[in-house]
Amino acid sequence: MKLRRVVVTGLGALTPIGNNVQEYWDGLINGVSGAAPITYFDTTHFKTKFACELKNFNAEDFIDRKEARKMDRYAQYAIVSSDEAVKDAKFDLDKLDKDRVGVIWGSGIGGLETFQQEVMDFTRGSGVPKFNPFFIPKMIADIAGGHISIKYGFRGPNFTTVSACASSTNALIDAFNYIRLNHADVMVTGGSEAAVTIAGMGGFNAMHALSTRNDDPKTASRPMDKDREGFVLGEGAGALILEEYEHAIARGATIYCEIGGGGMSADAHHITAPHPEGLGAKNVMLNCLRDAGLRPEDVDGVNMHGTSTPLGDIAESKAIQHVFGEHAYKLNLNSTKSMTGHLLGAAGAIETIASILSIKYGIVPPTINHFTDDENIDPKLNFTFNKAQKRDMNVVMSNTFGFGGHNACVLVKKLDL
Repeated sequence: MKLRRVVVTGLGALTPIGNNVQEYWDGLINGVSGAAPITYFDTTHFKTKFACELKNFNAEDFIDRKEARKMDRYAQYAIVSSDEAVKDAKFDLDKLDKDRVGVIWGSGIGGLETFQQEVMDFTRGSGVPKFNPFFIPKMIADIAGGHISIKYGFRGPNFTTVSACASSTNALIDAFNYIRLNHADVMVTGGSEAAVTIAGMGGFNAMHALSTRNDDPKTASRPMDKDREGFVLGEGAGALILEEYEHAIARGATIYCEIGGGGMSADAHHITAPHPEGLGAKNVMLNCLRDAGLRPEDVDGVNMHGTSTPLGDIAESKAIQHVFGEHAYKLNLNSTKSMTGHLLGAAGAIETIASILSIKYGIVPPTINHFTDDENIDPKLNFTFNKAQKRDMNVVMSNTFGFGGHNACVLVKKLDL
């Protein structure tokens, strides 16, 4: 069968460096760090005392107070970002065939804060099981997509992808496939995460996964830098409206870009560590190129997974060199996690949005906080260190790799390239 073309017609973002798409983009190109001391709970006894929290965000500015109390923060973030994306797409909702509009959302953890609070409340009590009646609906990882569909009456395919830090990229790829296989005309997709909690910070600290640079949080996320020592936890959400090309043209939609292809793979190596030679990362990028029908030399840039971990950055850099060969030195590589921190299941969504905006504006956001070259990473690669670079971007890849060895990669390109 002939596959249908899929384009992006709406964007929404809620991030530690901006509470909407424009603020987020401004923060990216200006190299703003979202890292700061944690305000949500007392960090006295924690190894890491900082994270990339949202700034000046109040859910009740966007959601009715009664409804907001029924949602974990991760679901609130999903509603806010998806609402921005739906408005950006400028649908006439009365004319939209809502049976052909679906929601595929991603979250690596779901309602962690809700689960944590209910268990803490129980252990502090008399032992009598008194739980909030909304405990389960607030906690489950699929509920964000449910809230989005209920708000708008979207009755098409609806589910949640859970693949750790690759979750929202997997959601995007699934949404892309549902449209090009003619199971839907429009999909709301993306991801959200709210893991800056006692349990989240404590768990990642126990794994020695987080930076402990408490004296200088803003420079703690250092992708590809010799002195990197762990990622910085972030929170927020990103939403994209994917639409079948002819459907978008017929209603006069503004089109940001086309989804060229998506790739998936598994490391099959370790529950948390990447394959040392970047085998899974190599395979996922090759699969993405194959799906898009493009050659390595067609790509202008890669928004790397780039978490600022000692092993991960090396493995990904090796994989890029393997896939792109000599063309790797002509790419603009960057890690926007140096500014936003790592949004876990929401990372792929906001990083794909950054890739799309780099095509729209012809600017590559920087990888900030680079101070010292790592002798294990080729210094001739252009990681867009410390300052945004102007460049005509036609094709951009976005990589996401998750615990368990889950890898997902999406490719976006200029329309009619």
